[in-house]
Amino acid sequence: MPEDLIEKKSNFDLTSRSAFSRNDEVFTSRSYAALLAKNIIPYSHRKLADNYIIIKKIFKFQAVMPRITNTEKRLLAKYDFNTLEYTTVKQMYEELALLQKWSISADENLKKDSDEILEIRTKELKFIIANSYANISNEIYKGYLALESYFAEISKYND
Repeated sequence: MPEDLIEKKSNFDLTSRSAFSRNDEVFTSRSYAALLAKNIIPYSHRKLADNYIIIKKIFKFQAVMPRITNTEKRLLAKYDFNTLEYTTVKQMYEELALLQKWSISADENLKKDSDEILEIRTKELKFIIANSYANISNEIYKGYLALESYFAEISKYND
């Protein structure tokens, strides 16, 4: 009997969940807790998140938002990023971690591109939310939900 208890205790993993994790999300290096804890959240990320949350609360994206331009698509391709509708949650976590690092980089071009990429991602997210669906109806491509949750976590205007 005590052996069962000891075995259960030894197999219990405190790090398998975090306060920021969803029910279906395990605590990994790609989870929100890891993303928020390991890196300093750049001011540009917080500013975009606050802007997104305020606009969402006031307008609820009732107006149709424009798609991204070919120039914006080329910038994403330059860094080997898919459009948001073809991005998985794991890819979005990796991308957000990179964008956080790049935003505080000493390289001004990288910093500028990082901020511009996050603005593009915000524009893509608004388009997807305004249309009430992702163009890809596959459960794999839910990167837009990860981005929206990231904004909700770092915004000071989220309830």
